[in-house]
Amino acid sequence: MELSASVSAIVTGGASGLGEATARALAKHGVKVVLFDLQKDKGEKIAREIRGAFCAVDVTRDDSVAAGFAAARAANGQERLLVNCAGTGNAFKTAARDRKTGEIKYFPPAEFDRIVQINLVGTFRCIAHAAAGMLTLDPVEGERGVIVNTASVAAQDGQIGQAAYAASKAGITGLTLVVARDLAQEGIRCNTIMPGLFDTPLLQGAPDHVKQALGAQVPFPPRLGSPNEYASLALEMIRNGYFNGECVRLDGAIRMAPR
Repeated sequence: MELSASVSAIVTGGASGLGEATARALAKHGVKVVLFDLQKDKGEKIAREIRGAFCAVDVTRDDSVAAGFAAARAANGQERLLVNCAGTGNAFKTAARDRKTGEIKYFPPAEFDRIVQINLVGTFRCIAHAAAGMLTLDPVEGERGVIVNTASVAAQDGQIGQAAYAASKAGITGLTLVVARDLAQEGIRCNTIMPGLFDTPLLQGAPDHVKQALGAQVPFPPRLGSPNEYASLALEMIRNGYFNGECVRLDGAIRMAPR
């Protein structure tokens, strides 16, 4: 799909990290971008800088997502692009002993559910809303729209304490081909990026020596990934019309160790 001012896009998690980089990259091509996020101040600031728009959206609530899509379409028209970057994580062992007291605790089910609701259900909720809207469009060179999701290498290499995070990201990879097949006859493509260790807000607060140590684990190049490198792959997935139903690792050849 050609990127131009005739195309509208929605980027979830667009107020920081991978989403922000992708929103900025799309805007450089003239695409009209709406950011979905809960970080209002940052989101509005970025939207002003890219001449886009911001909607405060909670991807775990269908009414919030529906209102966001309605507002985005009122501002820019029906989107042809959706990039899902909203997500978060936590760390709990499935069951473990407290090192000091010896008390046995298990992964809080509410915390497991929270991560799945944000990362997996939230992603699919936005996919479903976007796809339904894209079906109303006339095809351009055979395409109505493109969807790009964000999983993680944890979908395949989940580390200790990442049961919820890994499961949620594996769910995104699992739905990718199904969504691509569901929407194939309507001219809508769906792909997923699986980032490795990236210099995102999750790590930006860490000391430099910690980030350097993490980057050194990457075979080549031995550093953290840049959000701009994620954005570059997202744009290629959008532009290349034969790119469909794929889950692609973007990780410098790293394979995560247990911890």
